[in-house]
Amino acid sequence: QVQLVESGGGLVQAGGSLRLSCAASASIFMFNVMGWYRQAPGRQRELVATITSGGRTNYADSVKGRFTISRDNAKNTVYLEMNSLKPEDTAVYYCNAPILGRNFWGQGTQVTVSS
Repeated sequence: QVQLVESGGGLVQAGGSLRLSCAASASIFMFNVMGWYRQAPGRQRELVATITSGGRTNYADSVKGRFTISRDNAKNTVYLEMNSLKPEDTAVYYCNAPILGRNFWGQGTQVTVSS
C-alpha cells in the first residue's frame, strides 16, 4: 500500500502563487506516471497535469503556461507550481499515482483563490 500526502494548499489572492507537494511513502520510481487532479464544489474531478518517469509532462488547457509539474525521485515527491492563480482554480487538489490497475490517491489539499 502506498500513501500519498499532499501539502501546500491555502488561501491566495488572484494573481498569486502556490506550490503543492505530494510526498509518497514509497519510491516513486515504480510509477510510470503521476499526476495532479482537482475537484471544485459541484463539479467532477478533473485532470490538471501529469508527469512520466522520464519527465514528460501534460497539462489541462486551462492551466497551460501557468502551472508546472515536476518530480524529485530522490525525495519521492511530486510538485505542482501554480502561478497567476485565478478564482476558477479554487478546488481540492489531489495527487494520483496509478500502477498495475490500481489508483492511489492522496487526501487532497484545499486551494482557494480570492478575487
